[in-house]
Amino acid sequence: MTITDMSSSAWYAVHTKPRQEVRALENLENQGFECFLPIMEVEKVRRQKVARISEPMFSRYLFIRLNDVNHNWSPIRSTLGVSKLVSFGHVPAKVPAQFIDFLREAPPTTVARLFEPGDNVRIAYGPLAGLEGVYQAHDGETRAFVLVDLLGQPQKLKLAIESLAVSH
Repeated sequence: MTITDMSSSAWYAVHTKPRQEVRALENLENQGFECFLPIMEVEKVRRQKVARISEPMFSRYLFIRLNDVNHNWSPIRSTLGVSKLVSFGHVPAKVPAQFIDFLREAPPTTVARLFEPGDNVRIAYGPLAGLEGVYQAHDGETRAFVLVDLLGQPQKLKLAIESLAVSH
């Protein structure tokens, strides 16, 4: 983009189809659009193991810079992975450039963990379903250590991490 193109351009939000943020990003970039998809690392249970995966910071959204004056916006709607350009009425919603700059310059986010030590958890299924306790740690694979009160005594149990839920 030239200097004049930069002054007449703005950032907009693109609403994508479910779990197709990366596909939409690649297809828009292949058409020559400048796009930005903020990514973060999270912990999830995959194949019965706790794994770190990268996923979009804003599920079903990415950002695109468009020239307000002479840019052809019509191919965006028909791009694979794209649902629509976020609009209020018929006016596309601009995203402040400062927000995009903040996201780009922010230090890498720490991993969003399933549970943090000290979290109150509930056993969601199994023979101890309904029992509440305090999450201690996980063993790096498939199990978590939870401190529960059994028969008036604190007990440290080793449970399948997928059997736990956050207690409200």
